[in-house]
Amino acid sequence: MNYDIIHIAGKPHVLVPLHDYTALKNEGKNNTLPGEVLQELALEKKSPIKIIRTYRGMTQDDLARATDISRPYLTEIETGRKDGSIKTLKSIANALGVPLEMLA
Repeated sequence: MNYDIIHIAGKPHVLVPLHDYTALKNEGKNNTLPGEVLQELALEKKSPIKIIRTYRGMTQDDLARATDISRPYLTEIETGRKDGSIKTLKSIANALGVPLEMLA
């Protein structure tokens, strides 16, 4: 693999293709998500909860029921209006079958 090195503010940086970056970032994690989902997560354009929920084929109602929270509360977490408690995020991570760190 060949990567480009650029200098920003006098410091060297390596340009890594997104697919390679995603693979490196998730190396060693017991991951069941395909590369395209991991890439979408790496772009950080949408809520990781929404990305994974959609990939798993769950509606907000499905996930809310699985985690025993209200759908409006889940919506607020997905849209970033509320952070969600650690307990709630753990419950969501368990229902989605991913490590809690993937939601942060």
